[in-house]
Amino acid sequence: MREVSADGGHALHRRLAKAAGAAGGGLLLAASFPPLGWWVSAIAGLALLAWVLADPLTGAAGGFGYGVLFGLAFYLPLLPWVGALVGPLPWVALAVVCALFPAIFAVPAVLLRALTGWPLWWATWWAAIEWLKSVFPFGGFPWGVVGFSQADGPLAVFARLGGVALVSFTTALVGFCVAALALLVRRSARTDLKGVAVCVVCLALVAIGAAAMAPMVWASTGHAGPSVTVAVVQGNVPRLGLDFNAQRRAVLDNHVRQTLRLADDIRSGRAAQPQFVIWPENSSDIDPLLNEDAGRQITRAARAVGAPILVGAVLARPEWSPSTPVSSNSVIAWDPVSGPGQRHDKKIVQPFGEYLPWRGFFRHLSDYAERAGYFTAGTGSGVVQADGVPVGVTTCWEVIFDRAAREAVLNGAQMLAVPSNNATFNEQMSRQQLAFAKIRAIEHGRSVVVAGTTGISAVITPQGKVVADTDFFEPAHLVYRIPLQADVTAATRWAAQLQWALIAIAAATLTVTLIGRILTPPGPAGDIAGPARRVNGWAWPPTRQA
Repeated sequence: MREVSADGGHALHRRLAKAAGAAGGGLLLAASFPPLGWWVSAIAGLALLAWVLADPLTGAAGGFGYGVLFGLAFYLPLLPWVGALVGPLPWVALAVVCALFPAIFAVPAVLLRALTGWPLWWATWWAAIEWLKSVFPFGGFPWGVVGFSQADGPLAVFARLGGVALVSFTTALVGFCVAALALLVRRSARTDLKGVAVCVVCLALVAIGAAAMAPMVWASTGHAGPSVTVAVVQGNVPRLGLDFNAQRRAVLDNHVRQTLRLADDIRSGRAAQPQFVIWPENSSDIDPLLNEDAGRQITRAARAVGAPILVGAVLARPEWSPSTPVSSNSVIAWDPVSGPGQRHDKKIVQPFGEYLPWRGFFRHLSDYAERAGYFTAGTGSGVVQADGVPVGVTTCWEVIFDRAAREAVLNGAQMLAVPSNNATFNEQMSRQQLAFAKIRAIEHGRSVVVAGTTGISAVITPQGKVVADTDFFEPAHLVYRIPLQADVTAATRWAAQLQWALIAIAAATLTVTLIGRILTPPGPAGDIAGPARRVNGWAWPPTRQA
């Protein structure tokens, strides 16, 4: 990580300090996600990253290197569940790829740091880079988007206004403003009043916005409107691991057995009669449309509980590809009388799990590659009618993608269901996914019901509060009455446009800055700040190359 230095004797110390700051910032950001869930540490972590990149001795190449350090320190502790059952190589490889995105952010950040109010422009670039990571490569990997870390923090209310992108933007803006103010106080010989004013105004607007949004979010209880009693069945699996589906019948039997226990509780008065029941993803890896015995067992469970069941099933789809064993990951509304009805075929399938991109290439890198399935993305509205209730379904992986829940709600969903299978991972992954579901509840003003094979299953209010949940890796069931909601939030309607606006602002700001640097004559020899120093006073006093 090469950088210009005013004093060669101190260069190594400066680099080590900044490397430690970058790594420490990444660790703090990781701590903001479950299992720790210290939402404020995301702000501290981004502030540390800003302290590193705002140093005028940090060049673009150095910034890229510090960004990689930050990214590795963030993603390695965030994603160990990836390698818990398949070994460290996939975990480390994924973390390395993800670490490139903070590094990519660092390059425009270095170029924009001389602008008045650079924390504001940096925050737009942070949101833009998170969008890039959410679509590339192989359809994207939004896991680690900063907005999801704020599920239990005061900034989460911005999800109701502008979705996850706005929560990420405001979180980054606060962290960068805190760093900028601290740097001005410590480093500047004279106070940059414009810079201070921009930061103070930004922080004030965030605080006022959060205070104004909080009552709106918490007032939207929905209890005055229609409601529905739902049940969640967590049947559990015989064992965690990639081979959980080697005992597919045992998994199905577990969910039937737990549903029969629920039926006993209903008959004895210990549980209310649900209008419908939600089973997890992969609760029937035996295709119940082809296997008559599996279908009979599901019908038996539905009749015992006296309600339709949303069944997570793997369906063979030879009509999609006669030459390949293609499947769909589906949720079927299974009526106790008429049997299978409407279904949701998972539309966003997981690379390297449900399917293997570049199969001919990756099969040579790992023996686990051939365990990837041949699932194909489905189509549809994302909504399944369960006893007359329009339920938006975002199956497991889909919940981290903005478009899945948004499309379902725009298509009429009055609540959201997240059937999930975490049997191939661990509790850390399940708790992180639960945090994502909480943000979705706030974003769309919908009750969210999470149903996991191994947990954590939960009922979440439209305010993002968990009101009922299960333990991990234990059979259980929940019954809860939740409000339904037909109104559409500002985020549901406009969050996508807001995200594009942030991307456009980021691109325009960088373009104008680059043009300005090209057209402005260089500064005095040795002045590394050069023309940027004549734009404003955000840079430190001029330093000279060693």
